[in-house]
Amino acid sequence: MTVETLTRSNFEKEVVNSKVPVIIDFYADWCGPCQMMKPVFEKLSKDFTGKLNFMRLNTEDEEILAIQFGIQGIPALVVVNDKREVGRIVGYMGEDQLKNKINEILKKIK
Repeated sequence: MTVETLTRSNFEKEVVNSKVPVIIDFYADWCGPCQMMKPVFEKLSKDFTGKLNFMRLNTEDEEILAIQFGIQGIPALVVVNDKREVGRIVGYMGEDQLKNKINEILKKIK
């Protein structure tokens, strides 16, 4: 699965109307931990194909969406299901730890 870029123009299609939960990686290009998280996030997107859509949102380009989600620190991952936030992960994590956290969130929404 490819990690898509989320913007205000595709937010409704990609998040609001999504048939599966969506995980949004809120990041900025200048953020070191965000850059470390990018390959981990992209690798995990393949493990969750069909179960979870992976999206990235640049907080500098889409500040309004970041504010609407109450993002105060990055990297921040927000899981949205049925138009509501169902989980949040803040800060850098390695692959195994992040995969476990995502699985915990997904178990709650099934």
